[in-house]
Amino acid sequence: MDIEELSNAHEGNKKTESPLLSLKKDLELYLESIKEVAIEIMVEGLSAYPIFVAHQHHITLGEPILDKHELGTDWTIHASTLEEFIDKGIIKTSKKEAFIKSFKDASDYACLFVVVPEGANFVYFPYHKNNVKTL
Repeated sequence: MDIEELSNAHEGNKKTESPLLSLKKDLELYLESIKEVAIEIMVEGLSAYPIFVAHQHHITLGEPILDKHELGTDWTIHASTLEEFIDKGIIKTSKKEAFIKSFKDASDYACLFVVVPEGANFVYFPYHKNNVKTL
């Protein structure tokens, strides 16, 4: 699933502006830092599967790396791993292999767990701007 699929929020026939539009804008600022952290997580052997939690409220998952209050943006990003998601029960142990099979190359894509009031979902966001579709 990508940002475009998640951002097409509709109420009946009335279009509503998705908070994910502001996430895309923030990600364009954050991507270099996110990629550096992803590489660090993998090189240090913490995990082969870095996951970044994008949220606008208080969340106790992962470690904060980009704070919206400090940066004057709309979204905060926490760094986490597949292992933490399994430990906290967000991903069931029985679904681990399926997740790994669907996991995109962490040197090319940021794996984001996007948390919005309606729920949460995984999104892969490419690090290279030429791969980013416009909303």
